[in-house]
Amino acid sequence: MNAPEALFPANWTKAKKQADLIKLAKSILLEPTGLSEQDLHHTFGHLFTHRLDDADLYFQHTRSESWSLEEGIVKSGSFNIDQGVGVRAIYGDKTAFAYSDEINLEALSKAAKATRVIGPAGGKQAVASKLFNPVSNKLYSDINPLDSLQPKEKIALLEGIERRAKARDPRIIQVMASLAGEFDVVLVVRADGLLAADVRPLVRVSVHVIAEQNGRRESGSSGGGARHDYLYFDQELINRYVDEAVDGALVNLESRPAPAGPMTVVMGPGWPGVLLHEAVGHGLEGDFNRKGSSAFAGRIGQRVAAKGVTVVDDGTLSGRRGSLNIDDEGTPTQCTTLIEDGILKGYIQDSLNARLMNMPLTGNGRRESFASLPMPRMTNTYMLAGKDDPQEIVASIKRGLYAVNFGGGQVDITSGKFVFSASEAYWVENGKIQYPVKGATIIGSGPESLKQVSMIGNDLKLDGGVGVCGKEGQSIPVGVGQPTLRIDSLTVGGTA
Repeated sequence: MNAPEALFPANWTKAKKQADLIKLAKSILLEPTGLSEQDLHHTFGHLFTHRLDDADLYFQHTRSESWSLEEGIVKSGSFNIDQGVGVRAIYGDKTAFAYSDEINLEALSKAAKATRVIGPAGGKQAVASKLFNPVSNKLYSDINPLDSLQPKEKIALLEGIERRAKARDPRIIQVMASLAGEFDVVLVVRADGLLAADVRPLVRVSVHVIAEQNGRRESGSSGGGARHDYLYFDQELINRYVDEAVDGALVNLESRPAPAGPMTVVMGPGWPGVLLHEAVGHGLEGDFNRKGSSAFAGRIGQRVAAKGVTVVDDGTLSGRRGSLNIDDEGTPTQCTTLIEDGILKGYIQDSLNARLMNMPLTGNGRRESFASLPMPRMTNTYMLAGKDDPQEIVASIKRGLYAVNFGGGQVDITSGKFVFSASEAYWVENGKIQYPVKGATIIGSGPESLKQVSMIGNDLKLDGGVGVCGKEGQSIPVGVGQPTLRIDSLTVGGTA
């Protein structure tokens, strides 16, 4: 299952600074086919025979694997190597893009000639004659996670998950577990001369269990990950994932149909921030606001949330799933305040939309792979903590829902309206949790729900490292988070 190590230089684990990362990326992405910096200048020369506002090259080499266990057997395992280059040309608000899974001068030249036609012939822009390196973050190790455990150790990790889950309770009748890792090397070259590289590790463990009692079956899930190697998953953390999944399934066995109607909803800390990500975060991405299709378009400086609500997008958190040293346009990531004390402060930007909106870059130009166009996308998006005690927030509910965990959902960016399912929730009366409920859906509007926030907990928590964000067919890893929140009125769809 392991790829030939000859693909990588012997000193790849020692890359520490941006210059070292660039040297490593060149050794993997350019040198095997004889490409030089001069060839990159020639490619931009081909591009700028037409009038363009911007252009870039994005090289990528990715090794990934996944292992999955079901019914006590590791039933599937996969290993993939993928590499290629994307060439983008921009004129005004129009973009031309071509990519190749072959990295060589011929492929670059063909892509440049195909994309440059987005602009009129007769280019006069000067192409940077010298490449320069940006100042970048150092948020995670350069280690290749796929080699941090042997195959037998990976299998043993998954088998251990099943043993613990079934030992926890005899009602657990089925366990599914997976382990996944990725080692991603990227090199970005821009027409202004910027040359940037990143080496991105990523690992994840997922646990799903099914419990049965008196003919009724319910499920529970947990898991997490980080930009780290597999040693991140020590026994204590694995045990916590298993216990969370088992506890979730057993709680659901006791659940009753969820009440329906408008009511107070308290959302727990951490992963429930996915609602914030979907209902608010996407609406703050630059492309939607430039086009006027977001509910937040043209509202910078206006109140869009209750006092005390501060939301940031932070790509600089060490080791987090959504973090990056640089975005996929070579811009260092940063912590961007989107909403401060209820006032809209800014948007998430890539280079295209920042230029067209005359706004600063925020380091949020992201793409799924070399075969995809970059777009403004979130990194780690979360609400800052407040001053309220979480127990007091739950105790403040007269009649309402306490939603601890969320499943899937849908959002309309233009209106901000959302529908989310609660995978673990409790009915509360007079400040006391009464019983778990099943089938609760949370219905509302992102901008309106922010105005309904009346209590903010002091228990900010980030998710465990499982977030995947989809937009226009591209999926990328992200992080979410929030403290415990009381929202005075949301519509709950239920079965009771």
